[in-house]
Amino acid sequence: MTYENILLETVEPGIYVLTVNRPKSYNALNAATLDDIHSASQTVAADPDARVLIITGAGDKAFVAGADIKEMQNFTGIEGKRFSEKGMRTFHSLELLDIPVIAAVNGFCLGGGCELAMSCDWIIASENALFGQPEVNLGVTPGFGGSQRLTRLVGRARAMEMLVTGNNIKAEQAERWGLANHVYPAAELMEEALKLARTISSKGPLAVGMAKQLVQHGQDIDLEVACAMESQAFGLAFSTQDQKEGMTAFVEKRKAEFAGQ
Repeated sequence: MTYENILLETVEPGIYVLTVNRPKSYNALNAATLDDIHSASQTVAADPDARVLIITGAGDKAFVAGADIKEMQNFTGIEGKRFSEKGMRTFHSLELLDIPVIAAVNGFCLGGGCELAMSCDWIIASENALFGQPEVNLGVTPGFGGSQRLTRLVGRARAMEMLVTGNNIKAEQAERWGLANHVYPAAELMEEALKLARTISSKGPLAVGMAKQLVQHGQDIDLEVACAMESQAFGLAFSTQDQKEGMTAFVEKRKAEFAGQ
């Protein structure tokens, strides 16, 4: 498919790259861009050969600098709520994917951009990346899950500080706080993202998908229930051809060739 505000490419077998492509507006998220991202997530979900999705921003200035303020400026209360719900649905669709989603943050990652990055499974960042939830500067709260995902990633006190001051943090601090997993020179960011994607693509795809879902669904429930869910997934894995291939390859001291079955 072709999109107005994003690019969706298969750069290598099983590896998708989604680029938010509005560089003149620092890749700001308007309603149409949210619709494009949601549609792209459904396209990836429908591809049985998909293994990893990388999300980044066009240009060298911004991942996503925020939601589109010009579009939001004159919203009514109802229109603001609906816009928030659209963003929530869009970002949740990334969490629901059975494949890992990596945010490759290549510049400004503010407001809705930080919320987009946090809805991915983890973040890698360039040295010039800047993270923040500056909505209080505009007289509003985060609207796409920022108050909730940020708290879960960096803890209550650090999240509260970012949310109520509107202050931004640099990539190195984001890494120290656990918001970003790794920081790389800007010129190396996408190649490092592809290295991660290739590593993931070489693993058993059914097991990767189940591992993601265990983390997503287990993080906010009772530990005993979550561990029971893991036992169910572990047992289910033994009904797959990937388990047979993976363990046979280990015993035979050869590389496994997974088929996702």
